[in-house]
Amino acid sequence: MSRSSDEPRVIVITGASSGIGRAAAHQLAARGSSLVLAARSREALEQTHQECVARGASHVQTVVTDVGDRGQVEHLIRSTAESQGRVDAVIHSAAVLAYGKFVDVPPDVFDQILLTNVTGSSNVARSTLQQFDRQGHGSLVVIGSVLGKIATPYMSSYCTSKWALHGLIRTLQIETRRAQHIHVSLVSPGGVNTPIYDQAGSYAGRPGHPPPPVSSPERVAAKAVNALDHPGRDIGAGPVNWLMVLGFRALPGPFDVMVPPMMRLLGMGRRQVPAGPGNVFEPQPAREAVHGRWPHIWG
Repeated sequence: MSRSSDEPRVIVITGASSGIGRAAAHQLAARGSSLVLAARSREALEQTHQECVARGASHVQTVVTDVGDRGQVEHLIRSTAESQGRVDAVIHSAAVLAYGKFVDVPPDVFDQILLTNVTGSSNVARSTLQQFDRQGHGSLVVIGSVLGKIATPYMSSYCTSKWALHGLIRTLQIETRRAQHIHVSLVSPGGVNTPIYDQAGSYAGRPGHPPPPVSSPERVAAKAVNALDHPGRDIGAGPVNWLMVLGFRALPGPFDVMVPPMMRLLGMGRRQVPAGPGNVFEPQPAREAVHGRWPHIWG
C-alpha cells in the first residue's frame, strides 16, 4: 500500500524512550506524523507518547520491544503494517554500552551489548527491509557512531558493535541500490548530550562522559529526520568527527599514544562508581530523557 500525498507518514522509532530517538519522535510529531514508538521501558514510552501527542502527532502507538529479541521486532513491524496499512520509515537508535578494559568487562555484559547493538540492528533491518520489499517503498535510518570508524580504550564492546553496524549498513546500501524507492541511511554522531552515559555499565571505576564538543540530541535527530527524504551513505553529526577519523587512519601511532589519556581526561568522570551493568540487561526508566547533564553543546 502506497501513501497518498495528504496522508501522514507512518514511522517506527526504536530507542524512542530516550536521547536521539526521543528527540526524533518530538520532531516528527511536530510534523503530524503517525508514530509507533518502541523501547524496553513501558513507563518511559508512555511519557514520550504524551509528549508526541502534545506536539501534534496524527497518531501515536507504543510497542514495548527489546530489539535483541527477533520475535519482538518482527511483531513490531508486522503489527504496524497491519494497523497502519504500511511502514513508510524506520529510525533505529536503540543501543547500550559499558565502560572498562576489555578483560574487566564481564563476558555476559559484553555479549549482551553485541546482542542489542549488532543482532538487534540486524533484526530491525531484516524485518524493515522485508516489509519495504512487500510494499515497494520505505526509508531506514540507522544511528551509528564515529566509534564505528575509530577505536578508543575502555569501550571495546561499543566500538566492536558500531564497527559491525557500519559494515552491515554499508552492505545493505549496496544490496538496495537498485531499489528505486527503498533507502538505507547511516547517521554517525560523536559525543551527544543524552542520558546514555549515566545509564551505561561501568567496570572502570569511573562513569563515562561524552567527549567535547558535545552535540545536542536535537541536532543529531534532525539529521536522521532529514535523511528520511534525503538519504545519505554516512551522514556526519559531529564537528570534529573527521579529525578523529583522519588521526586514526593517517597517524595511528600518535593516535594510539594520545587517545588513552584523552579518554581518561575527557571521556570519563572523576567520581568513583561501583562496578555494574547499568541498563545493559534492564531499562532504567527513571533515567530516560532527551538530554543528559553535559555542557559544551554544539548545536
